[in-house]
Amino acid sequence: MELETNRRRVVTPDATAPDDLPTISGDRGLDHEERLIFELGRAGVTGVDLPEAQITDARLGGMARKSPIGLPGLSEPEVIRHYVRLSRMNYAIDAGLYPLGSCTMKHNPRLNEKMARLPGFGDLHPLAPRSATQGALQLIAQLMNWLTVLTGMPAVAMSPKAGAHGELCGLLAIRAAIAARGEHRPRVLVPESAHGTNPATAAFAGFTVDEVPAKPNGHVDAEALKAKLGPDVAAIMLTNPNTCGLFEGEVIEIAKAVHAAGAFFYCDGANFNAIAGRVRPGDLGIDAMHINLHKTFSTPHGGGGPGAGPVVLSAALAPFAPLPLLVADRDGFKLVEDRDDLPEGARPFGRMSAFHGQMGMFVRALSYMLSHGRDGVRQASEDAVLSANYILASLKDVMSAPFGEGPCMHEALFDDSFLDGTGVTTLDFAKAMIDEGYHPMTMYFPLVVHGAMLIEPTESESKESLDRFIHVLRTMALEAKAGKIARFEGAPRLAPRRRLDETAAARKPVLRWKPDPLQQAAE
Repeated sequence: MELETNRRRVVTPDATAPDDLPTISGDRGLDHEERLIFELGRAGVTGVDLPEAQITDARLGGMARKSPIGLPGLSEPEVIRHYVRLSRMNYAIDAGLYPLGSCTMKHNPRLNEKMARLPGFGDLHPLAPRSATQGALQLIAQLMNWLTVLTGMPAVAMSPKAGAHGELCGLLAIRAAIAARGEHRPRVLVPESAHGTNPATAAFAGFTVDEVPAKPNGHVDAEALKAKLGPDVAAIMLTNPNTCGLFEGEVIEIAKAVHAAGAFFYCDGANFNAIAGRVRPGDLGIDAMHINLHKTFSTPHGGGGPGAGPVVLSAALAPFAPLPLLVADRDGFKLVEDRDDLPEGARPFGRMSAFHGQMGMFVRALSYMLSHGRDGVRQASEDAVLSANYILASLKDVMSAPFGEGPCMHEALFDDSFLDGTGVTTLDFAKAMIDEGYHPMTMYFPLVVHGAMLIEPTESESKESLDRFIHVLRTMALEAKAGKIARFEGAPRLAPRRRLDETAAARKPVLRWKPDPLQQAAE
């Protein structure tokens, strides 16, 4: 039986059982049913006192507001309670293992957060004078040094704000280098298993995208790639380790072929956390690679805010690094902002953003590196790979692993063929994980695997944590195969909200707190 209680569906298989009765309040223990903040708000209530603003029409250019701003009125305790209650409805890395593959949701040490909030870093203004920013510029220089040492590359551009922004930076540097040679190379080769941002970025940069197939073992088809090389190819964009969680063993051979054709090798560095401290991309023949600081060097993906995607560059591309350039002279560090002050040999293609990059992420990343040291960064990569292989080895007898014969890197890939004939779909399986206290793994990606389920445990999890996760997934897989599908039908049942119509949610989102009552929307 299903009851609607204050917009929350409560499932009660047996209404006579006291534990299953819907509560009077709509809350369930410490999990509170919470209305929208606009529904809670009421006129005349506020937690702050603001002085009456004296603003003239001239100052606003005739754009003065003619109606109330419409903000909700709540007291300070009500605001705090509202957001605390909402936070309990979310899954968080501080609550449990986050198995999202390709997203690197690792633990974020609180030391990094403390460092990022130090005066002089947390409150640094981007237009502060050179004399007041020497410490921050020195920190950026030290981080740049670490990135070049870890990658074996001679230069790094710090201003890109995330992975896709870094991809664009690398391709624009490649485009500038090709133009400097007086050549026209409009084509970029991208493996079919690549991150979706790769072909999108290449197209945005003005290139034509040519797809490279994968072999049955999940690796890029090197021979097919070589066959596509020609005088019109500007670059390849290859993720290594790739999105199937595999290291491209023919990467050096591919790099040699690409360079022989006069093209450049762009590596998507989203998975650098699998090889940092063990493999230097520069030694593999790579010309450009972005590094997701917010994935490899602590802060979980996106960090709940801005990311950072510095791009390391080979000697051939280093002159084309974008402005601003960080240089040192007798007076200390400075940022070169325009072409009139360029160091010798610099030929920047332009600039990627208004300022130097994301300072908060720079501080967090360097804090992570310094606290781990060279051996610690290497161990983090090794532990991430060990964790993923432990999951793969522990589950591949009950969950189908398309590339399970050999070791994986930092993430383990499964497909949904183990569910064939069970009546349980990939989505059912993933949603049932929510009832077990886990966020679902990455689903339906990479696209080269049908019903893909990509799991990345990271180095942050203990063996006990992994064993518990493995036990849950093993039991779920065995129950699905045994025809015990009740737990999968309509899951999740224990979450604050039931399963969404995700297609409707994407196509008809509710963006107003008082939607048209006739509007069909996903809630």
